[in-house]
Amino acid sequence: MKDFKVIKKIPEILKIAAINLALLLVFLELGSLGWYFVKHKQFFYTRSKVQDKSALGINLEGVRLNQSIVERFHPFFGFVQKPSADFRPGFKVNNYGFISPYDYPLKKTKKNQFIIGVFGGSVASNYGIFEVQNKILPQYLKQLPGLQDKEFIILSFATGGYKQPQQLLILNYFLVLGQELDMVVNIDGFNEVALSNLNNKNKIDLAMPSIQHILPLTNLANNSLSLKAMKASVRIQETKTKINEGLESLQRCSFAACDALTSVYVQNLVNNYRKDVIAFDKKQTQPQKNGDNVIYINKNNSVLSDSAAFEEMALNWAKSSIFMHKVLSASNVPYFQVLQPNQYYQTQRVFGEAEKRIAFNNDTPYAKAVKIGYPALLSKFPNLEKNKINIFNGVKAFDKTKDVVYVDSCCHYNQAGQAIFSNYVGRSILEYLQKNEARSKKK
Repeated sequence: MKDFKVIKKIPEILKIAAINLALLLVFLELGSLGWYFVKHKQFFYTRSKVQDKSALGINLEGVRLNQSIVERFHPFFGFVQKPSADFRPGFKVNNYGFISPYDYPLKKTKKNQFIIGVFGGSVASNYGIFEVQNKILPQYLKQLPGLQDKEFIILSFATGGYKQPQQLLILNYFLVLGQELDMVVNIDGFNEVALSNLNNKNKIDLAMPSIQHILPLTNLANNSLSLKAMKASVRIQETKTKINEGLESLQRCSFAACDALTSVYVQNLVNNYRKDVIAFDKKQTQPQKNGDNVIYINKNNSVLSDSAAFEEMALNWAKSSIFMHKVLSASNVPYFQVLQPNQYYQTQRVFGEAEKRIAFNNDTPYAKAVKIGYPALLSKFPNLEKNKINIFNGVKAFDKTKDVVYVDSCCHYNQAGQAIFSNYVGRSILEYLQKNEARSKKK
């Protein structure tokens, strides 16, 4: 009898469950609509459809969706990115492996054109992209007499992983090819200590290109990846496939709840991808003996002590900058150098909890390198200034903002950070040139 009563109540139970489920879905959709609006500043159902996966709201910094290794050996530069015509709208990886709208060397076609060369690593490369898109530095330079009517062209000679003396070598190479430059901005410092430190730990000459970038190429050339590195590589490939599939699903979402849940899923995949990349870097085999290696890399007999290593890194950095300045000053081309801000060098900046989760990683080898290396770089400022280097200490560039500016636990900035940093660079250069002009008038 009791069983019969329960059976009679089943339709009512199902009805209540269906109503609750419908309410849950409605509230989930409403919450997702609000979340989407806060994140994208537009209503989900009237949103602009995007074709570029990088515009879907997922932090894809450092994720190579198409290839695991985009670098290619270069006989003079160490490595470059593989040329590609479809890097992103308005940009390509050009004929020399640099991210730019133009192939190099670029010749002036008008007398009023003013070419600015940007040198450095990935932070400098991102700065170059941001400048091409937003023209922050030209807005500052147009305030100077004689530059108001100039057509400013930004050329990036920067690539992720570059460190001195690569900037120096690349500058000289393109000057030999006849590349015209009216100003050079070199943004560096982090790679010189963080990546050179990895070189030292692997007994590789500090002035050689980053072992983090060269070693995968040499290991592939010599077929010498370890079993653990191969397994990490397989996981990276599998995760990357899932990320691509997730991004495609995200583009097809018809409901805000679908977008929210898929975004969380894909971002979690991206986080796993980054962990596997770190694991891959850690598990790679040591470089083979030079006699067995088709790529010759200068080696040290032993790992240098931190004090000796970071002093040598700082000297390499300073001397390279001095030589860049000397070769440019022979043609009256102003040279500006910026020590880039990094989260691991402590300033007065207060990090919010959300940014701390993004910007800091206890397992990264970069933290120690920056904490020891940046003071070593700063100790070279007096000598650089003595050699008439226009150098700006940008480590406090973010101190006055409470906004999140970092997108990863390495060194890179989001759009808000890019804007602050670009304005810092532009304002610093303008103030220097204005003071220099005022001094010239007094003479």
